[in-house]
Amino acid sequence: MANDSALMGRVIRNQGEQLQMLASRMNALLTDTHNFESAALGGLLTDDTFWPAEPRSLNELGLSVSFIEALTIKSIHQIGTISGRNVATMMGLPFRLVEPIVDALRTRKFVAHVRPAAFNDYYYSLTELGQKRAQTHLQQCSYIGPAPVPLADYSLSVEAQAAGVDPIERDDLQASLSKISYQDELLDQIGPAINSNTGMFLFGPPGNGKTTIARSLTQCLGQEIWIPHAILDDGNLIKVKDDAYHQEAPVPEGDGQLLKAQEWDKRWVRIQRPSVVVGGELVMENLEVRHDHRSNICEAPLQMKSNCGCLLIDDFGRQRIAPEELLNRWIVPLENRCDYLTLPTGKKIQIPFEQLILFSTNLNPDDLVDEAFLRRVPYKIFVNDPSPDEFRSLMKTVASQMGFPETPEAANHLLAFYKQNNRPPRRCHPRDLLTQVANFCRYRRLPLTLRPEYLDQACRSYFSAL
Repeated sequence: MANDSALMGRVIRNQGEQLQMLASRMNALLTDTHNFESAALGGLLTDDTFWPAEPRSLNELGLSVSFIEALTIKSIHQIGTISGRNVATMMGLPFRLVEPIVDALRTRKFVAHVRPAAFNDYYYSLTELGQKRAQTHLQQCSYIGPAPVPLADYSLSVEAQAAGVDPIERDDLQASLSKISYQDELLDQIGPAINSNTGMFLFGPPGNGKTTIARSLTQCLGQEIWIPHAILDDGNLIKVKDDAYHQEAPVPEGDGQLLKAQEWDKRWVRIQRPSVVVGGELVMENLEVRHDHRSNICEAPLQMKSNCGCLLIDDFGRQRIAPEELLNRWIVPLENRCDYLTLPTGKKIQIPFEQLILFSTNLNPDDLVDEAFLRRVPYKIFVNDPSPDEFRSLMKTVASQMGFPETPEAANHLLAFYKQNNRPPRRCHPRDLLTQVANFCRYRRLPLTLRPEYLDQACRSYFSAL
């Protein structure tokens, strides 16, 4: 298919092949720069494994002309009066592809010229017939925004950008965890788990930074990725981009010699690798395609929004769904690295299941799920309490950050308190206890100091039993 061949031109997996491609086309570049494929050059300049090249024809869009016409009419209806170039920008499409469609709509009396615009363009508005057609399209699907991409395009992009493509090294992991405290032996346990791109349990006592560690791991998964704003399959539109989880990243420019600016398909957006965190609010509906009957727009499930990134199930075992339900839902995706979703039409689609799955829990994994599930989450990493030396280091760091004078004896005072009361220290205690001391000093209008009586006051307030 023409669309498949266009897709293969967008994915550049091997740097050596890219260099050969560039060398073979340098002569053509000297005589006709327009014949040079910007997708290939984009991959060379940015080290991206996937670059969504700008479509050069309607056939490469993978969308029907009737769908683009409907989206054009809805876009004009939303604004009222708008230039042809701005309509194309709203839909994320090149103006040269949208212009003939707008002209056809004008010929069929759906839109009309209002006044001339710059660069041989016009301002358009809907006619009475166009208004009626817009209402019909909005009743069928109220989506307005960047045009969707076909499901095949999305699947190919995920496979090319999967987090496990480039294995991380110990230095990468140290850099991503540089702002938190941990035991050094954790590095050699977490590193192989990340490179496996399968899943891991982080378990242990509360307050020792399991969630913080999990959030930090996304930083070592590699460069930014591309995701589509929306996907279209069998007439079902699925929104993928979610501002709650997807943080946009700048698109790198060319080197200034061969290209002043690289072109890309504006239906895609460049983001930092996603880090999706869910806790006790997780329900089964979050793992399926959610369909809004009024707008006829579908919302992608959490595992789809976290593809090529990290999905953290925090406080696992305390969700509104039983661990066994999650086991039954994900046991096949964890094994086969693909998931099956049901669309509103009843059609089953296959999507990649390519993310680092993290389960953070205060409970023993053996008590939560059976052996079949534990086998598919092969790494179980215990996050222990800090050692006395690590606790002293944490106290020193937190005290400096909060503006306390250096007081080494404060850590010894708290360690003696823990020993006397048979209470284990946690990594969150320095931050929490020193915050209480700071609040007490401000209340009493006292200078920030870590006096023993202030620490005792904080302990009495913080711990439920002494």
